[in-house]
Parts: sequence; structure tokens; C-alpha cells
Amino acid sequence: MKKLNSILLIDDDNASNFLHRLIIQSIDCADHIKICTSAQKGLDYLKQNSDEEFIQPDLIFLDINMPGMNGWEFLEEYDKLSAEQKAKIIIVMLSNSINPDDHIKAQNNDLVTEFIGKPLTKETLILILKKYFNLNIEA
Repeated sequence: MKKLNSILLIDDDNASNFLHRLIIQSIDCADHIKICTSAQKGLDYLKQNSDEEFIQPDLIFLDINMPGMNGWEFLEEYDKLSAEQKAKIIIVMLSNSINPDDHIKAQNNDLVTEFIGKPLTKETLILILKKYFNLNIEA
């Protein structure tokens, strides 16, 4: 079965990261899952693409509300990365935010492919994999 090389989770909430890792592992859709517990750590990880241990993510699940740099600020800095560093990465905002402004802002941001509510479900993950990566995974 075809899989993604890597999925990057950027979220300060350890419980969410634990749950989302389990969901990703349950459908065996990625060879690697990297977790960054802050937006800055996620950005630093993406910048280290010359490091031997670096694995370019195919998909990023990004939280909005995080201490320090939030998801929107991450996107501003991410946009400054080189084309090589951003190559073909799908960014999905994954948030508890019920603020309609966040939904509108995500829709108007070319870097954000989808905006979905937490928690990530197996069904939602499968839909994203089918829609953006043409992976046919059964639940």
C-alpha cells in the first residue's frame, strides 16, 4: 500500500498529539510521524532540511492557539522559507477554535489547504489522504 513519507504534527497539547499519532498509526498511512510541541519548533524543524535526520513532511497538521508563536504567525514565517523547504507540503489547520474569523482567515490563506476541528478523526484523515494524496485507505 502506498503511504506518505512523513506527517508533521505541530501542537502544544500533548493529549492531542498522542491521540492524533494513534489515529495516524491506526491506518498505517505514513512511514514517519514527527511531533513538534510549538510553532517555533515546527519552523526550526522545517529549516533543518540539510540535516541527515530531516524527513520532509508531506502533510502538516497545525494548531492555531499555541503559546509564543501561534499558528498564524507560523504561517507568516513558513511563507518565507525557500520553495525547496515548502515543496508540495499540504497544511491542514486543526483547531478547537470556534471563532468564525479563524475559519475565514484560513479560507483566505493560500498556504492552508483545509481547516478542520479537533480532534482529528480516522474518517477525516482518510478523506484528506484521498483528496490530496490520492491514497485509498479503508477505515
